[in-house]
Amino acid sequence: MMVVLVLSLTGCATVRTLDAAKPDAPVVYAGTRLDWYAINGGCCPMDRFGAEAPRYAGLDLPASALLDTLLLPFSLAAALGVSLGVSGGL
Repeated sequence: MMVVLVLSLTGCATVRTLDAAKPDAPVVYAGTRLDWYAINGGCCPMDRFGAEAPRYAGLDLPASALLDTLLLPFSLAAALGVSLGVSGGL
């Protein structure tokens, strides 16, 4: 329960990258990659991903990996340039 609370307060990396709208930013497993980048001391997440990394990237990593896996068909379609006709957003 405490992990869910911390993640909700700091923001999930996957959710942050969904609305990044940065050209050439990673799309497939973007939240997981953002967390991994932050854990390894990446200097400029805004320049690379278009979103800031969560404060506790190590705690966010499993949740982002799970959400990125669930969203994999959509992110692969976006990476391949296939339009699914889905609208909306954050």
